[in-house]
Amino acid sequence: MVVGVEDAADVVLADGDCAPGETRPVVTLGGTSDDRPGMLSRDAGADQIDAAIRAVSAGLIVRLPDAMDAGFGAMRETDGHALLTPRELEVLATLAEGMTNKAIARRLNISLHTVKFHVESLFRKLGARTRTEAVAKASERRRHETITL
Repeated sequence: MVVGVEDAADVVLADGDCAPGETRPVVTLGGTSDDRPGMLSRDAGADQIDAAIRAVSAGLIVRLPDAMDAGFGAMRETDGHALLTPRELEVLATLAEGMTNKAIARRLNISLHTVKFHVESLFRKLGARTRTEAVAKASERRRHETITL
């Protein structure tokens, strides 16, 4: 529903950048402020504006296709395998101590199935086939990633 009184609006449609301090969700037409939930080109049609207002009022973010490059970039395959979760690091530390899956489960207070899941994930991310190889590869990676001052 379009309202003429500014205080009654749930979403604001602004021509260009919106005034600073606006607390309601804003859809801007041709604006440059990336901190607003909705951004459309100045030549957006009525259907696009309607869809953007409905999306923003539902809590979604609307961006121009060109603006999609401004967000997070895609991770390369090798980068994804380099990231170990905090729990995987804990499991890796217990593997370095030579602990069995059952002992790891007890120490970390997780199920045996969860330990197996984390061990397999470590093998995949580190490119290892055995526990010893996983520990060795993690140690080698840590040595290469350490910055010496």
